[in-house]
Amino acid sequence: MDAAIQDAKRKKADRLSAKIGKRRAFSSFMVALTVLSMMLALTPLFSILGYVIVKGASALNLSFFTHLPAPPGEIGGGMANGIIGTFILIGLASVIGIPIGLMSGIFLSEYGRNRLGKLVSFLTDILLGVPSIVVGIVVYALVVLSMGGFSAYAGGIALAFIMLPAVTRTTEEMLKLVPNNIREAGLALGIPKWRVILLIILPTALRGIITGVMLAIARVAGETAPLLFTAFGNMYWNKTLNEPIASMPVLIFNYAISPYASWKAQAWAGALTLILMVVILNVSARLLTRKR
Repeated sequence: MDAAIQDAKRKKADRLSAKIGKRRAFSSFMVALTVLSMMLALTPLFSILGYVIVKGASALNLSFFTHLPAPPGEIGGGMANGIIGTFILIGLASVIGIPIGLMSGIFLSEYGRNRLGKLVSFLTDILLGVPSIVVGIVVYALVVLSMGGFSAYAGGIALAFIMLPAVTRTTEEMLKLVPNNIREAGLALGIPKWRVILLIILPTALRGIITGVMLAIARVAGETAPLLFTAFGNMYWNKTLNEPIASMPVLIFNYAISPYASWKAQAWAGALTLILMVVILNVSARLLTRKR
């Protein structure tokens, strides 16, 4: 009798061991499949980055960051005006798009359970899917024609339209991830809801929100089509924001389609510089918002 019980226990243990072995083998297979999928997804990205680095690094020098573009056909020059112009356009877009996007995201997360919230959410989804060139045409019709010419203001407004839905949706989703008991704890202490949102909810979701803002800035930093209809670009220093302003995406586009080898080389250098600018912005945001 005891032998039969021991035999049954041994068979049960063997079956359990075999089942655990199958699960471990399946888990290892899925991990390997996931790693392989990640490598397949990252290969095109790193291939593009590597190609841009190889082609652009050879054209980078001090004059590229300090000189104006050279006349057509001449060797030398740089994109100093385009670099400064890109920062100006991104700054204008951020001043317009980030505050509105943050307030829209807060509204959708905390007060958006009504018809107005559904309408704002619907319009946000529409803006997310609108091609950037359409945004440029709309801003051209509404701003450029009314102002009587291309300007940095028009370019900043066009980029703000592109940035707005991304910031709104990111802010909404990050605030929704904050547990409700944190809200309830603040309200239970008698703190007004607006102060709970401002002093408790927003700081809790700050890292995610800033990450979303950086992604929105990274997206608009490389936009070319809307700037062709709004900021237009020029080959000299910009004196006021009411006139056309140079930007790196437009300069890269013009240089890339030119027949001059020196301009094509500078287009690669501009693309590399633009990527480095985006990386520096993202790393800086991560360092500023890291947990202490």
